[in-house]
Amino acid sequence: MAKKNKVNGFSSFLNNPVDFTLVITVLLLLSIGLVMLLSASSPTSLQEYNNSYKYFLRQLVFAVLGLIAMYFISRIDYRIYQKFYKLAWWLSFFSLILVLVIGTDSHGAKRWIDLGFTTVQPSEFVKFFMIIFYAGILVKNRNDLGKFWKGLVKHLLFLVPIIALLILEPHVSTSMVIIITCCVIIIMAGCKFWQFALSGIVAGGVVGVVATILYFVNDAFQTRFQYIVTRVITFLDPWQDATNTGWQVIQSLYAIGSGGLFGVGLGDSTQKYLYLPEPHNDFIFSVLAEELGFVGCVFVFILFAIFIWRGILIAMKAPDMFGSLVAIGITTLVGIQVIINVAVVTSSMPATGMQLPFFSYGGTALFILLCEVGVLLSISRAGAK
Repeated sequence: MAKKNKVNGFSSFLNNPVDFTLVITVLLLLSIGLVMLLSASSPTSLQEYNNSYKYFLRQLVFAVLGLIAMYFISRIDYRIYQKFYKLAWWLSFFSLILVLVIGTDSHGAKRWIDLGFTTVQPSEFVKFFMIIFYAGILVKNRNDLGKFWKGLVKHLLFLVPIIALLILEPHVSTSMVIIITCCVIIIMAGCKFWQFALSGIVAGGVVGVVATILYFVNDAFQTRFQYIVTRVITFLDPWQDATNTGWQVIQSLYAIGSGGLFGVGLGDSTQKYLYLPEPHNDFIFSVLAEELGFVGCVFVFILFAIFIWRGILIAMKAPDMFGSLVAIGITTLVGIQVIINVAVVTSSMPATGMQLPFFSYGGTALFILLCEVGVLLSISRAGAK
């Protein structure tokens, strides 16, 4: 009888509707993202591969695979992931070690594993795995969340080895995103905010002092992390070294300023013609602003706002704490990446190498993002009445 009820419960779950507003929003973001990628990447793709569609076609393949995965994942009961929250942490840990051992170097960082037919960035998987881990462990220890050591410090310590491995790559931007996302999950789970804020101030102060001391007394440390200092200096005054470190930010501002209210027209960007380095990646928003103008940017912002709104609504309607924390984690992950990317391209914060979800080139990132949306849709099924 119990088995029969379980089967019926699962059947009922499959019959529930998904959040169609979220589905339409994701499809619009993905469609606009692919169009903008085609426009932004064509000059670079032509120069590097003698094929204007190389980057676009590869991204299109991952988009199609991601949509298929999103559909099937949306039909899997998300509660099954709760059983594997410990495995999620260990997979994160060992995958980051693996990339340090056999990963390929690019632009002074070791973040990718070359599989021959494609490259994989383990940090993209780690973002999702850490959401599953924290949602699972916080549900298990829900009775201790009001305590300082057992509720807050204990859980924050699980972040330390993961962030340390990311810093060694180095991958500061992903470290920032994971820290912020996991902290939001911890706060939403019920940890006291004043304890969290106090711990953050103390930990940040200690890390800052130690990093400053190492920077000035250890040549190897200084050499490895000099790029962070350079990016801060460039952020403060990009025109100080306009032809070198400040070049990308300045070209980005030129592109955004040239767009005006309605833009110069789709496909008519000037800055993408080898003025703006890698316009199809971290700075694709600059090309969007130039071609579609302020109106186009606002429309994209509205779509992201709808995504965040639906994500929060799904979290609120989730039938259990695990689903609620996973939903808020995925929503925060997307929202934080959008905020950081736009802040970087508008020179509102130092450059971090953050991709714009659904827009920036990167097959692994896009595929994992669509899988995460599938999980979000699965939670929306469970919460549907």
